[in-house]
Amino acid sequence: MLIIRSQQIGNGQIPVSVSDTGKGISPQLAKQIFDPFLTTKPHGTGMGWRICWTIVELHGGRLWVEDAPERGATFQFTLPAAALASR
Repeated sequence: MLIIRSQQIGNGQIPVSVSDTGKGISPQLAKQIFDPFLTTKPHGTGMGWRICWTIVELHGGRLWVEDAPERGATFQFTLPAAALASR
């Protein structure tokens, strides 16, 4: 199951979180998941999360991942509201 949340907060940032109920993510993988060419799949390129990270950063935001407290993982990112309004 996926849970997607977003809101506009007072500091001009819009946070978005995407949580799942999968097996979670180890602290070691969480530290490396945005590194180029890191893959956990037999035929993966290791570019998917790096591309996501780059897009968010280029728009003035930040992207990170955490192991979810109950079960699964939560990917979160923020984007400046002003950048979204100018599009």
